[in-house]
Amino acid sequence: MELTYSNQLDGFDPEKRYRNPEHFDKPEAGVTRVSVIGDWPSVVDAYEAAGIDVSVKEAKRVQDVGAADQAELVKVITALRAEHGSIQILIDGLEAGEIRRPETGDLALRLFDVLGTIHSSVVELTAERDGLRGEIEALKKAPLVPPADEAGEIAALKAKLDEAKVQYRANASKESLEKLVAELTKD
Repeated sequence: MELTYSNQLDGFDPEKRYRNPEHFDKPEAGVTRVSVIGDWPSVVDAYEAAGIDVSVKEAKRVQDVGAADQAELVKVITALRAEHGSIQILIDGLEAGEIRRPETGDLALRLFDVLGTIHSSVVELTAERDGLRGEIEALKKAPLVPPADEAGEIAALKAKLDEAKVQYRANASKESLEKLVAELTKD
């Protein structure tokens, strides 16, 4: 079995077996060959002492940053920390049930503005919903009787059908009653 010792985070070959050299304490049994990526002398020495073939590859190095770049990085990190703090204050306020405008932080201020717009939309939708609920309740309570003039027409149609001894449903619509009356005149 071949093992590769590496502390890489990605780029793994699915055909190989990997171990993290940071957790190495002794050589594993059954190993026939070892590849070590990076500077891990304890891994190399232990496997060589056990008579196992060891190959060492240099790990990819991070480019050293110059002093000017470091100063710029410090500025960016400081700005990110301040931004994080402002966003954290905004989130803490939201969790407490209130929205407070942060004093600094471009992203936090933009987030506050967007949340304010969302809040306004929710308030409007809630008002519309409540208004519709009121209308629905009023409709539920309204009697289901036709207007007075239509009620008279329906009564007249039913009287004609009763006189002709034609059966109809008690809750028949005006249109269906009119059809039945029209059929009377055809005969």
